[in-house]
Amino acid sequence: MSFQTCGPNEAMVVSGFCRSPPVMIAGGRVFVLPCIQQIERISLSTLTLNVKSERVYTRHGVPISVTGIAQVKIQGQNKEMLAAACQMFLGKTENEIGQIALETLEGHQRAIMAHMTVEEIYKDRKKFSEQVFKVASSDLVNMGIGVVSYTLKDIHDDQGYLHSLGKSRTAQVQRDARIGEAEAKRDSGIKEAKAQQQKVSAQYVNEIEVAKAQRDYELKKAVYDTEVNTKKAQSDLAYQLQVAKTKQQIEEEKMQVQVVERTQQIQLQEQEIIRREKELEAKVKKPAEAERYRLEKLADAERLKLVMEAEAEAETIRMKGEAEAFAIHAKAKAEAEQMIKKAEAFNEYKDAAMVDMLLEKLPEVAAEISQPFTKVKKITMVSSGNGEVGAAKLTGEVLDIMSRLPETVERLTGVSITQGSMKPGRMS
Repeated sequence: MSFQTCGPNEAMVVSGFCRSPPVMIAGGRVFVLPCIQQIERISLSTLTLNVKSERVYTRHGVPISVTGIAQVKIQGQNKEMLAAACQMFLGKTENEIGQIALETLEGHQRAIMAHMTVEEIYKDRKKFSEQVFKVASSDLVNMGIGVVSYTLKDIHDDQGYLHSLGKSRTAQVQRDARIGEAEAKRDSGIKEAKAQQQKVSAQYVNEIEVAKAQRDYELKKAVYDTEVNTKKAQSDLAYQLQVAKTKQQIEEEKMQVQVVERTQQIQLQEQEIIRREKELEAKVKKPAEAERYRLEKLADAERLKLVMEAEAEAETIRMKGEAEAFAIHAKAKAEAEQMIKKAEAFNEYKDAAMVDMLLEKLPEVAAEISQPFTKVKKITMVSSGNGEVGAAKLTGEVLDIMSRLPETVERLTGVSITQGSMKPGRMS
């Protein structure tokens, strides 16, 4: 077994044992079994062909000679075209393949020349080249050959036909040149006059535009100045307004600070009042209550002492026949002395003592107020739909009467039970 390779410009065809159909490889490698397998190569290089067609009669019977240059090659990348090329050219040299392609191109070139006039071929070489390329490509593709390009190189004749065409064209060109020169001079004069006219018109238009631009500038400048002055005035007013707002905010903040300070002072004063009330309660009210309680106890003890002494004296007097009368006299004397001492205590502590006495009597007053209800056997109550009904209503009536007692006591005695102070000018 041997390893065979080929370059990119050639193709290999391996046939024989286990190679049916033959294997075609373009620019690659393959393993070949000697003796039982055969390998052949075909060139894929581009061939340059000089296609000449001598003295071919054109459509009007004028003989001319044409030379074209064509580039052709076997298409190795297309498997079908490579297979067709292998069938037709395998074993042939590049010259032989090129000769076959040249003859095919020449035949198509001659056929196209016969269907065109000399003028068409001479004036429109691109059209002639495209037709030759198109017809030749469709024919050579069946052989596996692709036409890369075709260009018409030269056209000549032996009869002087092309030379005559050249003379006629030269005379026509010369005539057209003279006419063109005269027309150019005429047009030049006309255009020069028009140019001068356009120059003057453009000058006037330019001056008008300058005047318009100056006017627009002045107008816009006035508008801009107005806007600038307006904005400046607005800015000044805004600044003054902002200064006023800032001052107002500062004053408001000062007022807030003063309010906070005043609030703190009020709180401190309230706390001081509470402290003084507690201090007064501790220093005056409590000692007064204690002193009143001490005097009452002393008065009770004195009364008890006097009562006992009176009873002892009454016992003694009774033995003498006057004991009962003396006891009564001693008891009355003791109670009178007790009342005098209580009066002295009341006079000394004034409101506190009187309030204390009134508070001691309130239960008795409440009992007297509710006493009539204990003798009532039946109570009928009518409700209007609002308020309480039943025992709660009855209890509320009693409590309402009790709630009016402080006001009644204050009107009679001048002493406020709720505040614990006597109004001036009522009692001395």
